[in-house]
Amino acid sequence: MQTNDIFDFKATSDQCIKCGKCIPVCTIHNVNPDEVTSPRGFIDLLGAYQDGNLDLDKNAKNIFESCFLCTNCTDVCPKSLPTDMVIEQVRNDIRKKYGLAWFKKAFFYLLRHRFTMDLLFKLGYVFQTCGFKIKKEIESMEPRFSLPIIKKDRLLPSMGKTSFLNAHPENISNGGKRKVAIFIGCLGNYNYRQVGESLLSILKHLEIDAFLAKAQKCCSAPAYFTGDFDTVDYLAKYNIEYFEKFIDDVEAIIIPEATCSAMMKIDYEHYFHDQPEWGERAKKVAKKIFMATEWLDTHTHLRTLLASKGRQDVDVTYHDPCHARKMQGIYQEPRKLISQNYTIKEMSDPNACCGFGGVTMQTEKYHFAKAAGVPKAAMIKQSGAKIVSAECSACRMQINDSMHHAEVDAVFKNPIELIAEALEK
Repeated sequence: MQTNDIFDFKATSDQCIKCGKCIPVCTIHNVNPDEVTSPRGFIDLLGAYQDGNLDLDKNAKNIFESCFLCTNCTDVCPKSLPTDMVIEQVRNDIRKKYGLAWFKKAFFYLLRHRFTMDLLFKLGYVFQTCGFKIKKEIESMEPRFSLPIIKKDRLLPSMGKTSFLNAHPENISNGGKRKVAIFIGCLGNYNYRQVGESLLSILKHLEIDAFLAKAQKCCSAPAYFTGDFDTVDYLAKYNIEYFEKFIDDVEAIIIPEATCSAMMKIDYEHYFHDQPEWGERAKKVAKKIFMATEWLDTHTHLRTLLASKGRQDVDVTYHDPCHARKMQGIYQEPRKLISQNYTIKEMSDPNACCGFGGVTMQTEKYHFAKAAGVPKAAMIKQSGAKIVSAECSACRMQINDSMHHAEVDAVFKNPIELIAEALEK
């Protein structure tokens, strides 16, 4: 068992005062109202597990894999108990005992090997119409068949002919006065390429050079949330070593993805709690990592530049990704930038989890993800906005699916896309 205080299951359990503040905000408890699948239920069981009073049987496995890791509980907990982090730790124990399903092994293999991923997506682009109904207006496709990661009644992001990283030279000059690196994320690289294209457009307007860091690999968040710490160890160390090679040559590494940013800026350090040398290296790298809107708002004159452009006759509602607002405290920056040209109509609870929840939730527990998406789709519809925005492609995938089921007449755009569109007017 872990001896570090942060991941001492018993210490976390003993500190819980059973106040119940976590219950109303818990994503899984709201769709599966059982005390066992609630934050205090999780940590009670973890304490029993560390004491040797709970076996990691199939029932316990099912319980610990039911958490969305949305961090709502930690956000409201008077003691800020790290429920999400201790669950991530026990999932590694579960993985060691039960192994990984074949489709998870295949997926994490692809995350380690970008060349194979590139090839697979090219093939997927060529043959996607054979197995999917393409819905171009919402950049999604509807499966004609079912597999563990593919559900017949669920939308998936469509595939592009060429990935974002392969579509451009590694160094892009926009004047040479300033330079940043871009970490694009897997979904942004392969499925939502327009996010990266929009970011390049913004940097061009700002006359800031871009280094695409083409040897980057997955941030490792999907593996981390699933408990595959072997994959996390490989990818995290690879990215840290790679970033160290160019980090002194750029002002920042900007990331238009909340989950990737949080993983590398915060979770790398947590993961390396028992590898102090790597923990220190992760800390140094983290100082240069920013979410895209965070850096653009605080380190450039973009807001002033946007204010010189015309207003757009369209309403936008903004969803706060869990890994942006609750983990990084980022929610004002994208709104400040978007509001220069668009009218923001806030939904009733922009901070509510969209229900993505990670690989296991999107495959083996999709019924929970689908249920968690219902209230978010209703909030978007109630706002009356025709565009919903969030700086997270996982949220984009989940929200597009939720809006599809609820027949909500709105489209999803990353704030980076909205900003680029305003600059082009």
